[in-house]
Amino acid sequence: MLVSYALRCLSLLPLLVWNGFATPVHLSDPPRRPLVIWHGMGDSYASPGMIDFMSYIKDMHPGIFIHSVYVNETIKEDERAGFFGNVNEQIQIVSEQLANVTELQGGFDAIGFSQGGQFLRAYVERYNSPPIHNLITFGSQHMGVSDLPVCRPWDVLCQLARRAARGGVYTEWAQENLVQAQYFRDPDNLDAYLTHTKFLPSINNEAPETRNQTYAARLASLDALVLVMFSADKTVVPKESAWFGSYALPDPDDARGAARTLVPMRLQPLYTEDWIGLRALDERGGVVLETCSGTHMQLAAECWRPLVQRYAGAVLSEPQDPERAATGAQEVLGLP
Repeated sequence: MLVSYALRCLSLLPLLVWNGFATPVHLSDPPRRPLVIWHGMGDSYASPGMIDFMSYIKDMHPGIFIHSVYVNETIKEDERAGFFGNVNEQIQIVSEQLANVTELQGGFDAIGFSQGGQFLRAYVERYNSPPIHNLITFGSQHMGVSDLPVCRPWDVLCQLARRAARGGVYTEWAQENLVQAQYFRDPDNLDAYLTHTKFLPSINNEAPETRNQTYAARLASLDALVLVMFSADKTVVPKESAWFGSYALPDPDDARGAARTLVPMRLQPLYTEDWIGLRALDERGGVVLETCSGTHMQLAAECWRPLVQRYAGAVLSEPQDPERAATGAQEVLGLP
């Protein structure tokens, strides 16, 4: 969702841009671990809200290098890619993009907004080269959604995608072209979800015949996975998906249609059988569950600031090579 909607009281600071979208590095700043951010649905890598957020982090962590992920360098097309496209192909594009950013080669921390969170998790499980150390996800759909995201009245792209998905979320066309359909998890139709959905069952290792143990090893290698849920989230259904929660399968003996039962993270088969390394990471203290007050992506400073302070921008213990630092700074600032 749009970060510009969510962020409060942030002043817009000028930001120099090179090779996509990245913050400048000054030689006098201490060497810090770089940061990668993947925006959410309806946003783009260089929207005013994203610029606000990156500028504020730059104030918090002087000298930090920040790369904002894009699927398409054209801003409108990057926004469109949040609704239309093949998610697996998009993640592959981003993996190649990150592998070619010099400043990231020693590893980085990452922040994923909404669907950008599960996309970054997919990057960890499938690629993770260069590696992520700490991953913070805000309102992400780690166990999918059981209803399609609500659109703002003026958001035509969202309205079109929602209408198309409702026409057949598990059809081949929807699974190849509609982003939100690729993490739609219907507990009333789980067989269709497992059979036809191209993205989420894969990164959650839900199909026994295609379960990939490398995914588990890579996710468990994170230093920290910070899962942030919004207390009044109506966009992500159920909101507990941000914490790997989901609705239970319906009870065939319940003719009354009682309220849905929620299965929390630590009772999920994905966790108890450790399909993706989540339990291993949790048992060594690497999974952090946090709640932000408010609706989806309503990012109050008192919520996100302590998390970004703690889990991003760590000062590196080894000093950066001066020659390499000078070269990197020239590239980011676009100097000859």
